[in-house]
Amino acid sequence: MLQWDNQPRDSTGAANTEQERFDALQSVLAHQYEAVFDDPNAPRTVLILPSLSLDPQVMAKVSGVAHYEERMLCLLMLLRLPRTRVIYVSSTPISSTIIDYYLHLLPGVPSEHARRRLTLLSCDDSQFAPLTQKILDRPRLLQRVKEAIGDPVFAHMTCFTVSELERRLALALGIPIYGCDPALLHWGSKSGSRKIFREAGIDYPAGYEDLSTMDDIAYALSHLKAARHDLAKAVVKINEGFSGEGNAVLDFSGAPQGSALLPWVKSRLPDLAFEAKDMTFELYEDKLTAMGGIVEEWIPGAVKESPSVQFRVDPLRRLEIISTHDQVLGGKNGQIFLGARFPASDAYRLDIQRDGQKAAQALAQKGVLGRFGIDFVSVKHNDAWRHIAIEINLRKGGTTHPFQMLQFLTDGHYDPTTGIFLAPSGRPRCYYASDNLESENYRGLTPDDLIDISVLNGLHFNAAKGEGVAFHLIGALSEFGKLGIVAIGETHERADALYRKSVVVLDREGGRK
Repeated sequence: MLQWDNQPRDSTGAANTEQERFDALQSVLAHQYEAVFDDPNAPRTVLILPSLSLDPQVMAKVSGVAHYEERMLCLLMLLRLPRTRVIYVSSTPISSTIIDYYLHLLPGVPSEHARRRLTLLSCDDSQFAPLTQKILDRPRLLQRVKEAIGDPVFAHMTCFTVSELERRLALALGIPIYGCDPALLHWGSKSGSRKIFREAGIDYPAGYEDLSTMDDIAYALSHLKAARHDLAKAVVKINEGFSGEGNAVLDFSGAPQGSALLPWVKSRLPDLAFEAKDMTFELYEDKLTAMGGIVEEWIPGAVKESPSVQFRVDPLRRLEIISTHDQVLGGKNGQIFLGARFPASDAYRLDIQRDGQKAAQALAQKGVLGRFGIDFVSVKHNDAWRHIAIEINLRKGGTTHPFQMLQFLTDGHYDPTTGIFLAPSGRPRCYYASDNLESENYRGLTPDDLIDISVLNGLHFNAAKGEGVAFHLIGALSEFGKLGIVAIGETHERADALYRKSVVVLDREGGRK
């Protein structure tokens, strides 16, 4: 049996640093992975921690963000493994209707059997703050989590993102995290991403990283424009921006040349076009000073797409291609993540896999663990595509939970040689997914209403056909009129049609309240 001391000490008996303790704890994950991960009948305990341990002021501008903790409910599908126990902690209690909805999606497992192996815990705290901090601030809740874990030997934690808070919680509980060490998170920042792309030798935008003041930004924008007289726009990005919310665009229309350029840029900074709603220059400057940022060229193109490729490094340090997506973007300048189509276009998905894998290998060599994604901007010139890498996300993202739902609901697999997902029948499966299906008409619809609407209108996922719709972010529906959706079909056209049907049905039923 695996055993370890989660409080390693040096020869004098003094406790080692937090990082050394965490390294020792994480070292067990490889042994645990070998022992249980490939055996569906092996006993294990998974603590699911959906904490949004990101900048709270930026996150607060996302509509219904408190309910984003529900996005990891897709991992309740782990209960299809008959000896797996799941602990799910949330800021506020999750409606039993929502939990039942997920448990009834489980293939091949009675929902009551699954429920006996599920522990739901809540902080009963709706204030906007990282869930992990709330847990650490509640010793009695922390003790209940420990009791629910029981024997930690075959237990691990999975998180939306891993920060110093999650590291502290892992040490307090004595279980490892299947995720990236926060000491490596710089490589997932906007500045770190540029360095990885440079190291990997793949195409990325002209620009500057490691900027920490608005003067730095002004100088970088001026140098970029001076070097590229035809540059129409440039993008400023906060290092730790989320879903494009930390981005701002400067339009160079009317910009002078020579010595007048820098003063002109400085005068235009307060008028940056911010992607985040209600963002002010003063707040943006504060965030940039605290986190740093980058300046990059705006990539033009009459035919332009925003694909991404997802990878996983397992505890045995094996790199795996997980999926590709075409992102659906919105906002003032098309930089806010709204949803995604899976898989990415067959015109280029293998190309972005190839380029992304070069960067992924560089990350794996630095010790990165778990799931991460790499975003591209792809521009078509005549009949050829150019793929420009723009960002690394060392965390679960907006494409993670839809793909996991597809895996769990169909029991299929991704073929990296073709970039296609195949159901057990050998037939392909595609989906359209969004976290941002939102309408004033939906306000007041309860989770029970949604399930009634879904079943009565033939939207509910049909396991026999391997097609249908699965919902998430259900808790945000009544208050914010917001909902997440994964529409699964055999083709892109079928998935898109299911999504459009869902919107038509919800618009109609929402208007009947």
